[in-house]
Amino acid sequence: MQTHIDVRNVQKVFKTPGGDVVALKDINLSIRPGEFVCLLGPSGCGKSTLLNAVAGFQPPSAGEVVIEGRTILKPGPDRGMVFQEYALFPWMTVAQNIAFGLEVQKKDKAEIDLTVSQLLDLLHLKDFRDRFPKDLSGGMRQRVAIARVLALDSPIMLMDEPFGALDALTRRNLQDELLRIWEKLGKTILFVTHSIEESIYLADRIVVMTYRPGTVKRDQKVDMPRPRDPSSAAFNDLKRELGHLVMEEQQRHANAELKLAAVD
Repeated sequence: MQTHIDVRNVQKVFKTPGGDVVALKDINLSIRPGEFVCLLGPSGCGKSTLLNAVAGFQPPSAGEVVIEGRTILKPGPDRGMVFQEYALFPWMTVAQNIAFGLEVQKKDKAEIDLTVSQLLDLLHLKDFRDRFPKDLSGGMRQRVAIARVLALDSPIMLMDEPFGALDALTRRNLQDELLRIWEKLGKTILFVTHSIEESIYLADRIVVMTYRPGTVKRDQKVDMPRPRDPSSAAFNDLKRELGHLVMEEQQRHANAELKLAAVD
């Protein structure tokens, strides 16, 4: 089976004044080209730590992340990152924010203008091209952040709870937009979320992670055809099943916090 991303026996240990904290342990995960995979679990399970290892921001303490035969030790143009916080430049317009990465790469102006125009159209941002981030809603800002990553044409998109701060309606609209873009462009997506419903709605596979140290508790394939109906029996059966797994880890988290509080 051809793979795009291979996570091999990854472990991540953070040094703290109180001792070593094992954030990830024995993570093994293979993602095929064009696959949409969600990392699901409660806070403290290492979802973002694993995503940052794939991005090259925080190389693992042991094991390796391999992309198309290359061990990943630093960020690269083959991986685009979308954050929850948008990370837009407030002094730049929408079009300028989208063009920024291409300008850093010293692309030809005509190529930049064409790419920006295409992405403004793809993300329904044409009427906002000359607006500044402060003039946009949270949903529109996230569209710009996604467009800026797409401008670089990275084959892999890494997304760290990109819709977590949005209201329910805006979140669903952007989920649908992301699926439309993914189906059109064929990107490989690794998406972090703590929302069970979001993971089922979006993903080909859902990787449920345990509370610290983060390991793979279940690698769940989602066989439901798209578009998926959150009110359907199959959707809710899987939601209950995954909910049980996540709640087990949430309880472990709560118990660990209680133990710490008792020690203090």
